[in-house]
Amino acid sequence: MAKTCSISMVGDKEVIGALDTSFLAPGSKIYPGTLAVNGPVYCGLIPNQGIPQATVMIGPPIGIPASPPYSLQVDGISHYRSGITNFYTLNNYYALCTKYAPTIRNSTSITHGVNTKNALNVANDNAQFNANHTIAGKCTVGGVLTVGGAISCAWLNGQLAVARALPGKSFDIKHPSKDNMRLRYGCLEGPELGVYVRGKLEDKSMIELPYYWKDLVNPDTITVQLTSEKVYQELTYEVLDWGTKVKVKNERGGAINCSYLIHAMRKDLEPLITEYEGTSAKDYPGQDFLKMNEITTPTERLHDDMRRITKRRKK
Repeated sequence: MAKTCSISMVGDKEVIGALDTSFLAPGSKIYPGTLAVNGPVYCGLIPNQGIPQATVMIGPPIGIPASPPYSLQVDGISHYRSGITNFYTLNNYYALCTKYAPTIRNSTSITHGVNTKNALNVANDNAQFNANHTIAGKCTVGGVLTVGGAISCAWLNGQLAVARALPGKSFDIKHPSKDNMRLRYGCLEGPELGVYVRGKLEDKSMIELPYYWKDLVNPDTITVQLTSEKVYQELTYEVLDWGTKVKVKNERGGAINCSYLIHAMRKDLEPLITEYEGTSAKDYPGQDFLKMNEITTPTERLHDDMRRITKRRKK
């Protein structure tokens, strides 16, 4: 039987439906103001009017002069104890949001404030950051790290500065022949930016230099050291074809059996200035590719080198 009235007041409890769910557990008692509703409950202007889809369905309020007209307002703690919570629309969080279970996002997530994660963050797909990303701890990359721009790292900059300032350069590796030992070699240094190739000739007279040497080195700086093997030979050499080949001769007319070591100075870089005024490596007046503002991508460096080479050829 329907009941119609403007205002209805119930003292302790009102039950709507056949089942009083507030009184099922042992030791249950009445709390003043209790409402037990079996559902479904339609609140506000819901889109699925007359079609029950949940125990409680909430839509925009009717006749409330609020701006904006909230459908649900909660002051205090909202506790979702079990099950799944699906959000198909925009969600704005203006305060702390604590999640103790996995959160699955199948659409775009935009964060305009601080996002603090104190536990494991797993991304099974691509992650894109369009602004600064600050990591105060350790970042471990198990795959390939691709960087499209410059890398600015205080530790790396310090290591580069130390490498420039060291009185000698070396490599230090695990000893290849002895256990619990290490092996350190020093790098050969000189007053030029040079390159070298070495090898052996046996019953041959022509040394083919790397094809890219014609664009890398100044042919006028090529020097060749020849060492006879097994028997004494009067060996001489001649640089041919604009620094791409070296012809070796045995002035005694016999077969050639020797080792060779060939050096040349790079022409794509300015010559070293071995002595200059200053108190630190920052005062170096010539080219210094270790300065961060001169470090570019390999492709840009290659294009820049080729432009310099083309200009020198035209001269």
